[in-house]
Amino acid sequence: MRITDLEGKAVLVTGASTGIGAAVAKGFAVQGARVAVHCNASRAAAEAVVAEITAAGGSAIVLQADVRSVEACTRLVQEAHVALGGLDVLVNNAGGVVKRHPLRDIDDALYDDIVQLNARSVFACSRAAIPLMDAGGGGVIISTTSLAARNGGGSQSTLYAASKAFVSNFTRGLAKEVARHGIRVNAVAPGVIGKPDRLKTMPSHQLEGAIKLTPMRRIGTVDECVGAYLFLASSEMAGFITGQVIEVNGGLQMP
Repeated sequence: MRITDLEGKAVLVTGASTGIGAAVAKGFAVQGARVAVHCNASRAAAEAVVAEITAAGGSAIVLQADVRSVEACTRLVQEAHVALGGLDVLVNNAGGVVKRHPLRDIDDALYDDIVQLNARSVFACSRAAIPLMDAGGGGVIISTTSLAARNGGGSQSTLYAASKAFVSNFTRGLAKEVARHGIRVNAVAPGVIGKPDRLKTMPSHQLEGAIKLTPMRRIGTVDECVGAYLFLASSEMAGFITGQVIEVNGGLQMP
Protein backbone atom coordinates (compact mmCIF):
# COMPACT_ATOMS: atom_id res chain seq x y z
CA MET A 1 0.00 0.00 0.00
CA ARG A 2 1.38 3.39 -1.01
CA ILE A 3 0.68 6.38 1.24
CA THR A 4 1.48 9.12 -1.23
CA ASP A 5 1.70 12.06 1.18
CA LEU A 6 4.56 10.40 3.10
CA GLU A 7 6.82 10.43 0.05
CA GLY A 8 9.74 12.80 0.53
CA LYS A 9 8.95 13.46 4.19
CA ALA A 10 11.86 13.89 6.62
CA VAL A 11 11.44 11.41 9.47
CA LEU A 12 13.49 10.84 12.63
CA VAL A 13 12.87 7.56 14.45
CA THR A 14 14.55 7.21 17.85
CA GLY A 15 15.47 3.75 19.05
CA ALA A 16 15.42 2.49 15.48
CA SER A 17 18.24 -0.03 15.46
CA THR A 18 16.07 -3.00 16.48
CA GLY A 19 12.51 -4.05 17.24
CA ILE A 20 9.55 -1.79 16.58
CA GLY A 21 11.76 1.21 15.80
CA ALA A 22 13.64 -0.63 13.06
CA ALA A 23 10.39 -1.86 11.53
CA VAL A 24 8.92 1.65 11.64
CA ALA A 25 12.02 3.18 10.03
CA LYS A 26 11.84 0.62 7.21
CA GLY A 27 8.11 1.24 6.85
CA PHE A 28 8.57 4.96 6.34
CA ALA A 29 11.40 4.32 3.87
CA VAL A 30 9.14 2.04 1.80
CA GLN A 31 6.75 4.99 1.54
CA GLY A 32 9.52 7.14 0.08
CA ALA A 33 10.37 9.08 3.22
CA ARG A 34 13.91 10.17 4.06
CA VAL A 35 14.68 8.51 7.39
CA ALA A 36 17.14 9.17 10.21
CA VAL A 37 17.73 5.90 12.07
CA HIS A 38 18.74 6.70 15.63
CA CYS A 39 20.78 4.41 17.84
CA ASN A 40 22.83 4.60 21.00
CA ALA A 41 24.90 1.48 21.73
CA SER A 42 23.67 -0.58 18.77
CA ARG A 43 25.31 1.29 15.91
CA ALA A 44 26.08 -1.87 13.92
CA ALA A 45 22.42 -2.87 14.03
CA ALA A 46 21.37 0.64 12.96
CA GLU A 47 23.80 0.53 10.05
CA ALA A 48 22.28 -2.79 9.02
CA VAL A 49 18.82 -1.16 8.99
CA VAL A 50 20.14 1.66 6.82
CA ALA A 51 21.88 -0.81 4.51
CA GLU A 52 18.61 -2.71 4.04
CA ILE A 53 16.74 0.52 3.30
CA THR A 54 19.29 1.79 0.79
CA ALA A 55 19.58 -1.61 -0.90
CA ALA A 56 15.84 -1.42 -1.56
CA GLY A 57 16.23 2.03 -3.10
CA GLY A 58 15.29 4.05 -0.02
CA SER A 59 17.04 6.95 1.72
CA ALA A 60 18.33 6.66 5.29
CA ILE A 61 21.15 7.73 7.57
CA VAL A 62 22.38 6.73 11.04
CA LEU A 63 22.47 9.21 13.90
CA GLN A 64 23.87 8.24 17.29
CA ALA A 65 22.95 9.76 20.67
CA ASP A 66 22.24 8.77 24.26
CA VAL A 67 18.69 10.09 24.62
CA ARG A 68 18.86 9.85 28.40
CA SER A 69 20.63 13.22 28.07
CA VAL A 70 18.59 16.34 27.32
CA GLU A 71 21.55 17.87 25.51
CA ALA A 72 21.97 14.76 23.37
CA CYS A 73 18.26 14.81 22.45
CA THR A 74 18.51 18.43 21.36
CA ARG A 75 21.60 17.72 19.29
CA LEU A 76 20.01 14.63 17.74
CA VAL A 77 16.91 16.50 16.55
CA GLN A 78 19.00 19.36 15.18
CA GLU A 79 21.33 16.96 13.36
CA ALA A 80 18.36 15.16 11.82
CA HIS A 81 16.90 18.49 10.69
CA VAL A 82 20.14 19.50 9.00
CA ALA A 83 20.91 16.09 7.47
CA LEU A 84 17.39 15.55 6.13
CA GLY A 85 16.79 19.13 5.07
CA GLY A 86 13.87 19.50 7.47
CA LEU A 87 11.84 17.54 10.01
CA ASP A 88 8.29 16.52 9.18
CA VAL A 89 7.83 13.56 11.50
CA LEU A 90 9.40 12.71 14.87
CA VAL A 91 8.85 9.21 16.19
CA ASN A 92 9.79 9.03 19.88
CA ASN A 93 10.35 5.30 20.05
CA ALA A 94 13.46 4.91 22.24
CA GLY A 95 12.59 3.20 25.51
CA GLY A 96 12.55 -0.04 27.42
CA VAL A 97 12.02 -1.78 30.73
CA VAL A 98 15.79 -1.52 31.41
CA LYS A 99 15.66 -3.88 34.40
CA ARG A 100 12.93 -5.55 36.43
CA HIS A 101 13.33 -4.86 40.14
CA PRO A 102 11.09 -4.57 43.22
CA LEU A 103 10.51 -0.87 43.82
CA ARG A 104 12.03 -0.99 47.30
CA ASP A 105 15.32 -2.20 45.82
CA ILE A 106 15.58 0.38 43.03
CA ASP A 107 18.41 2.85 43.59
CA ASP A 108 18.54 6.39 42.27
CA ALA A 109 20.76 5.44 39.33
CA LEU A 110 18.29 2.84 38.03
CA TYR A 111 15.40 5.24 38.59
CA ASP A 112 17.21 7.84 36.49
CA ASP A 113 17.94 5.34 33.72
CA ILE A 114 14.31 4.23 33.43
CA VAL A 115 12.70 7.65 33.68
CA GLN A 116 15.22 9.47 31.51
CA LEU A 117 15.06 6.86 28.77
CA ASN A 118 11.29 6.46 28.64
CA ALA A 119 9.94 9.85 29.72
CA ARG A 120 12.50 12.62 29.59
CA SER A 121 13.70 11.65 26.11
CA VAL A 122 10.16 12.12 24.77
CA PHE A 123 9.94 15.54 26.41
CA ALA A 124 13.40 16.64 25.24
CA CYS A 125 13.14 15.43 21.64
CA SER A 126 9.63 16.86 21.29
CA ARG A 127 10.69 20.21 22.73
CA ALA A 128 13.58 20.41 20.28
CA ALA A 129 11.37 19.44 17.34
CA ILE A 130 8.47 21.85 17.93
CA PRO A 131 10.16 25.11 16.84
CA LEU A 132 11.63 23.39 13.78
CA MET A 133 8.25 22.00 12.76
CA ASP A 134 6.55 25.30 13.50
CA ALA A 135 9.01 27.13 11.24
CA GLY A 136 8.45 24.50 8.54
CA GLY A 137 4.68 24.90 8.55
CA GLY A 138 3.75 21.99 10.79
CA GLY A 139 4.59 18.38 11.48
CA VAL A 140 3.76 15.19 13.31
CA ILE A 141 5.02 13.78 16.60
CA ILE A 142 4.29 10.13 17.35
CA SER A 143 5.47 8.55 20.60
CA THR A 144 5.63 4.91 21.59
CA THR A 145 3.86 4.33 24.87
CA SER A 146 2.74 0.91 26.11
CA LEU A 147 -0.10 -1.23 27.35
CA ALA A 148 1.73 -0.92 30.68
CA ALA A 149 0.70 2.74 30.85
CA ARG A 150 -2.88 1.56 31.42
CA ASN A 151 -2.49 -1.59 33.50
CA GLY A 152 0.52 -0.79 35.69
CA GLY A 153 2.89 -3.13 33.90
CA GLY A 154 4.02 -6.67 34.56
CA SER A 155 6.07 -8.07 37.38
CA GLN A 156 8.55 -5.62 38.91
CA SER A 157 8.18 -3.01 36.17
CA THR A 158 6.37 -0.27 38.10
CA LEU A 159 8.67 2.56 37.05
CA TYR A 160 8.56 1.52 33.41
CA ALA A 161 4.76 1.53 33.49
CA ALA A 162 4.70 4.91 35.24
CA SER A 163 7.12 6.41 32.71
CA LYS A 164 4.94 5.17 29.84
CA ALA A 165 1.87 6.65 31.54
CA PHE A 166 3.75 9.95 31.38
CA VAL A 167 4.18 9.46 27.63
CA SER A 168 0.46 8.85 27.11
CA ASN A 169 -0.64 11.92 29.06
CA PHE A 170 2.19 14.05 27.68
CA THR A 171 0.86 13.18 24.23
CA ARG A 172 -2.62 14.43 25.09
CA GLY A 173 -1.42 17.63 26.73
CA LEU A 174 1.10 18.52 24.04
CA ALA A 175 -1.48 17.88 21.31
CA LYS A 176 -3.66 20.65 22.78
CA GLU A 177 -0.71 23.01 23.07
CA VAL A 178 0.68 22.76 19.56
CA ALA A 179 -2.41 22.10 17.43
CA ARG A 180 -2.61 25.76 16.48
CA HIS A 181 0.90 25.47 15.02
CA GLY A 182 -0.14 22.72 12.61
CA ILE A 183 1.54 20.00 14.66
CA ARG A 184 -0.35 16.80 15.42
CA VAL A 185 0.73 14.69 18.40
CA ASN A 186 -0.34 11.07 18.89
CA ALA A 187 0.99 7.83 20.36
CA VAL A 188 1.01 4.11 19.67
CA ALA A 189 0.64 1.68 22.59
CA PRO A 190 1.91 -1.80 21.68
CA GLY A 191 0.90 -4.73 23.82
CA VAL A 192 2.96 -7.91 23.98
CA ILE A 193 5.06 -7.78 20.83
CA GLY A 194 7.55 -10.39 19.63
CA LYS A 195 10.67 -8.28 19.73
CA PRO A 196 14.02 -10.12 19.58
CA ASP A 197 14.79 -9.27 23.21
CA ARG A 198 11.33 -10.11 24.61
CA LEU A 199 12.47 -12.93 26.91
CA LYS A 200 15.25 -10.73 28.27
CA THR A 201 12.71 -8.37 29.80
CA MET A 202 9.66 -10.63 30.38
CA PRO A 203 9.74 -13.97 32.22
CA SER A 204 8.48 -16.87 30.09
CA HIS A 205 5.61 -17.66 32.46
CA GLN A 206 4.39 -14.07 32.25
CA LEU A 207 4.59 -14.18 28.45
CA GLU A 208 2.55 -17.40 28.39
CA GLY A 209 -0.02 -15.81 30.71
CA ALA A 210 -0.35 -12.77 28.47
CA ILE A 211 -0.97 -14.97 25.44
CA LYS A 212 -3.75 -16.84 27.27
CA LEU A 213 -5.42 -13.53 28.18
CA THR A 214 -5.19 -12.14 24.64
CA PRO A 215 -8.35 -12.81 22.61
CA MET A 216 -6.24 -13.40 19.50
CA ARG A 217 -4.22 -15.99 21.48
CA ARG A 218 -0.81 -14.87 20.30
CA ILE A 219 1.69 -12.06 20.65
CA GLY A 220 2.01 -9.44 17.96
CA THR A 221 4.89 -8.84 15.59
CA VAL A 222 6.86 -5.65 15.11
CA ASP A 223 5.59 -5.40 11.55
CA GLU A 224 2.00 -5.37 12.83
CA CYS A 225 2.77 -2.16 14.72
CA VAL A 226 4.06 -0.24 11.70
CA GLY A 227 0.71 0.59 10.11
CA ALA A 228 -0.41 2.60 13.13
CA TYR A 229 2.62 4.90 12.86
CA LEU A 230 2.24 5.37 9.11
CA PHE A 231 -1.47 6.07 9.48
CA LEU A 232 -0.90 8.69 12.18
CA ALA A 233 1.89 10.33 10.15
CA SER A 234 -0.30 10.73 7.08
CA SER A 235 -2.22 13.99 6.89
CA GLU A 236 -4.43 12.51 4.19
CA MET A 237 -5.56 9.67 6.43
CA ALA A 238 -5.21 11.17 9.93
CA GLY A 239 -5.25 14.92 9.39
CA PHE A 240 -7.97 15.50 11.99
CA ILE A 241 -6.55 13.08 14.57
CA THR A 242 -4.49 14.42 17.45
CA GLY A 243 -4.08 13.64 21.14
CA GLN A 244 -4.91 9.96 20.62
CA VAL A 245 -3.30 6.73 21.76
CA ILE A 246 -3.72 3.87 19.27
CA GLU A 247 -3.73 0.47 21.00
CA VAL A 248 -2.03 -2.43 19.19
CA ASN A 249 -2.50 -5.34 21.57
CA GLY A 250 -4.65 -8.08 20.02
CA GLY A 251 -7.50 -7.24 22.38
CA LEU A 252 -5.51 -7.84 25.57
CA GLN A 253 -6.70 -4.45 26.84
CA MET A 254 -9.82 -2.78 25.52
CA PRO A 255 -11.31 0.68 26.36
